[in-house]
Amino acid sequence: MEKIIQIEGKGSKLFLGLVCFVASLGGVLFGFDTAVISGTFSFVEQYFSLDKIEVGWFASSALVGAIIGAAVAGGLSDKYGRKPILIVAGLLFFISAFGSMIPPSFLMLIGARLIGGFGVGMASVLAPLYISELAPPKIRGRLVALYQLSIVTGILLAYFSNWFLLGLSKENQMVFQETGIFHKVFIAEVWRGMFGSEMIPSGLFILLLFFIPESPRWLIKNSGEQKGYGILARISGETIAKLELIEIKQTLEHVQEKIIELLKPGLRLALIVGVGLSVFGQFTGVNIIVYYGPSIIESAGFKLDSALQFQVAIGIINLVFTLIALWKIDKWGRRPLLIGGMSAVFISLIIIAIQFSTGLASGIWIVIMLCVYMASLAISINAVIWVLIGEIFPTRIRGRAMSIATFANWGINFLTAFIFPWYVAKIGMSAGFFTFAAMCLLATIFFYKYVPETKGKSLEEIENHWDEVGETQK
Repeated sequence: MEKIIQIEGKGSKLFLGLVCFVASLGGVLFGFDTAVISGTFSFVEQYFSLDKIEVGWFASSALVGAIIGAAVAGGLSDKYGRKPILIVAGLLFFISAFGSMIPPSFLMLIGARLIGGFGVGMASVLAPLYISELAPPKIRGRLVALYQLSIVTGILLAYFSNWFLLGLSKENQMVFQETGIFHKVFIAEVWRGMFGSEMIPSGLFILLLFFIPESPRWLIKNSGEQKGYGILARISGETIAKLELIEIKQTLEHVQEKIIELLKPGLRLALIVGVGLSVFGQFTGVNIIVYYGPSIIESAGFKLDSALQFQVAIGIINLVFTLIALWKIDKWGRRPLLIGGMSAVFISLIIIAIQFSTGLASGIWIVIMLCVYMASLAISINAVIWVLIGEIFPTRIRGRAMSIATFANWGINFLTAFIFPWYVAKIGMSAGFFTFAAMCLLATIFFYKYVPETKGKSLEEIENHWDEVGETQK
């Protein structure tokens, strides 16, 4: 891919699009790995005779790996480059998928999920970071939001895969010999096939990563100025690339690359915004729907087959509204999507909680409101969070700063996923949704007060904004 497109004076949108597409496949694996578990709960719970705490550990074990992966990805990528660590993440996805398909014990299944989570955490830091460092300012929001679209696509693929394999296991029980490995994986213990299906996209991701370049900003920062400039020229053309090179070198020239910089005035607020986006992004309850969606829909009165079908419908809604956000984020801006959408999320959560608490609404109306809730999330924080986190930190420490924000994201994700089964068993489903609604109200206020608009600004201009904020705070 690097060699097939030659640029003479002008940039290539095709080259940029292909490179960002490959990087965004990390989001497909992120989404697939986190969502595939949703179809396996009842099978794994029964197969290993789990209690509710163990079910919570099964759901959240990958998130422990993600926390560690997010914590180390930035530092590793700042040292070794974005591309090599993305390849490592892809290998971890593949190993995890295979390991989750074959475990003879619950302990080994948890181990495989931890490995996959490590890859998820690394990809969640590096894929949006890589895209943001390649994308021109005018379309950066759209290209980084492509990562969120990829996550949503991965989630939807996992839902379809689970639904398809469940149907296959019921309709084709005589296709495979009852004692064969295929019968065990796809019929008798279909949850194994659900996990194993991830080997296909992870293998494709690993292969394609070998054909994309390193981040130009990382190269320029690490004594690869000529090569970095060449990549910028392929993307934007020589004239713009020269200006970008000057800007990048100026921002790197007089500073030390220490994470303690984030505690200085200005950048401290950037850190608060990044961590706030990550924490509140999880307290919306989005991943509870991703992980436990079928279980929640079953509690509304549906059987597992129907619950998986409705989960696919929710996944399609998620995809459609992510596409709308992708289309409009560079025109409408980050703040309108974020604040307006989060207000709708708050309202939909209140309605769902009332439906569960009163029991007056039928199951189908709960599903409808879950679709409204997911649409509101998709067009707001789900689309905006990875764009903003990839934009707001300085180039010199972006990898490590993003690791902190993403570490917070996965930490709260683990907390909510681990506690949720126990929490709703103790106080009820309605109280769980009321809790998420309260957090969304706080999030909307926080976003309104602290999140800046970054539409159309270069990464260096955004960095200068925080420097100006720091000056006013001294």
